[in-house]
Amino acid sequence: MRYRTLIYALPLLFLALFFFYPLAAILRLSFGGDARLAPADGGLARLLADSYYFEVIWFSTWQALLSTALTLLVALPATYAFARYRFAGKALLRALATVPFVLPTVVVAAAFKALIGPRDLLNTALQSWLGLAEPPIRLDQTLALILIAHVFYNYSVVLRIVGAFWGALDSRLEQAAAVLGASRLRAFREVTLPLLLPAIGAAALLIFVYTFASFGVIRILGGPRFATVEVEIYRLTTSLLRLDLAAALALVQMAATLLTTLAYTWLQRRASVPLDMRARAASARPLVTWRQRVFVAANLAALLALIGAPLLALALRSVTAISPGGASQLTLGYYLRLNTNPARGAFALPPLIAIGNSLRFALAATALALLVGVPGAYLLAERTKYQEPRSRGGAGRFAFLGSRLSALLDPIFMLPLGASAVTLGLGYILVFGRPPLNLLASPWLIPVAHALLAFPFVVRALLPTLRGLDPRLREAASVLGAGPLRVLREVDLPLLLPALLAGAAFAFTVSIGEFGAALLLARPENQTVPVVIDRLLGLPGAENYGRALALSTILMLTTGLSFVLLERVRVGEAGEF
Repeated sequence: MRYRTLIYALPLLFLALFFFYPLAAILRLSFGGDARLAPADGGLARLLADSYYFEVIWFSTWQALLSTALTLLVALPATYAFARYRFAGKALLRALATVPFVLPTVVVAAAFKALIGPRDLLNTALQSWLGLAEPPIRLDQTLALILIAHVFYNYSVVLRIVGAFWGALDSRLEQAAAVLGASRLRAFREVTLPLLLPAIGAAALLIFVYTFASFGVIRILGGPRFATVEVEIYRLTTSLLRLDLAAALALVQMAATLLTTLAYTWLQRRASVPLDMRARAASARPLVTWRQRVFVAANLAALLALIGAPLLALALRSVTAISPGGASQLTLGYYLRLNTNPARGAFALPPLIAIGNSLRFALAATALALLVGVPGAYLLAERTKYQEPRSRGGAGRFAFLGSRLSALLDPIFMLPLGASAVTLGLGYILVFGRPPLNLLASPWLIPVAHALLAFPFVVRALLPTLRGLDPRLREAASVLGAGPLRVLREVDLPLLLPALLAGAAFAFTVSIGEFGAALLLARPENQTVPVVIDRLLGLPGAENYGRALALSTILMLTTGLSFVLLERVRVGEAGEF
């Protein structure tokens, strides 16, 4: 019993030390609770007195609202096509649409630079074909390019959340409305849309959270003209050394994220009300009329253009050398020179070493996320035991307390999911940059941060399988003389293996592509691939740009393969993610 308690305490201690302790330091600094780093009135008072920061918060808000609206506008028609029709290649195209969501933000930014940036394939081809002296498409460092990248990145959120609910709705509801005289538009407006609104709202809130805290896309594609709260936190921390103002902005962002997350949780509960749901295969119908075929074909073409074009441009541009005169030729030179130091400076790192750092940190983060995530999932799964009737007395009170504790821990374990990586990095600078926990110089603080961000994914990957385990299997093994460890090894582990692999794939993908925390915490010799890509994109010269695209392509393939593994090992279509 003692060992079981210690194991269950692991995720709680991990969150307390590496999540709540740094956030408490940010809160204290915001209100002037640290005289060494902030004036007596605190960073929050100074933040409220400066109109510039209100402009930053306002820009973060309205660009997130606009990004959310555009994503819904583009993705909802395709979501209807996937939910209601059967066509060849449907599963493959749905998987392709999900790939951007698992890509690191630096890869997304590099892909759009390769497609419609100043040295991109599209502008170069148009200049050559039309004989133009200047690039005809000039979207680099514009709001339009930021919005397009946000739509690209969050398209799958609508497709997954709304599509899963829409595809399971009973189509006979609309048919009944039609029998009663309602037109197709009226049946959708008065029957289907009210049922879909909670799912649409949940997807919209999730997109808003991601775009409000946008960092890599804004930093790389927006340039110095645009700054979200996240970008400003980074600038205040690294360039201006105003940790008090950075902490105050981080507090504002955490408050906005918390409120949005609470609204998202409420809408998720609304989307889970009992309905006469049907299997997706039963709701989908074949394409019969030419209008249906045109509608589906148009949406699939738009999907391939939005998702496929940037990724294809990134891969092609990484093997294409463009001369100053506009001539292009295929080359593997950018890949072959990844072991050289492009900047030859004190803070430069050969990209090949960065690849080794990223792999080492990702493996360590995956192991740590599993170490704390598995006990966390077991702790939450205990709730299912307390849902059965219990006898009165001590056992009943214990069951009630256990149920309440597990219900409380569930949202607590999900808090890192909405945490900003840059805010987390700032918190680590505040608490681990001085005694008694002077860990800032340690390279292993990066995988700790990555493991914290991956922890909720591991828990949610394991939880459905754990709750579905038949407790009689363990009881039978115990009756036959198996001890707890043997039961775990020979009963639980074989059944949990697919979910464990899915959780490991989630953790590895999160770690290898994480950008914000690594940018703040990585020392020059410990820079990761996303950090080096960001540095190379900011340096002049075709060689640096080509190496950045080569690294981005490698990172794209790595995360893509992790996603393919995840899709293969997850159990059916059920799951928390």
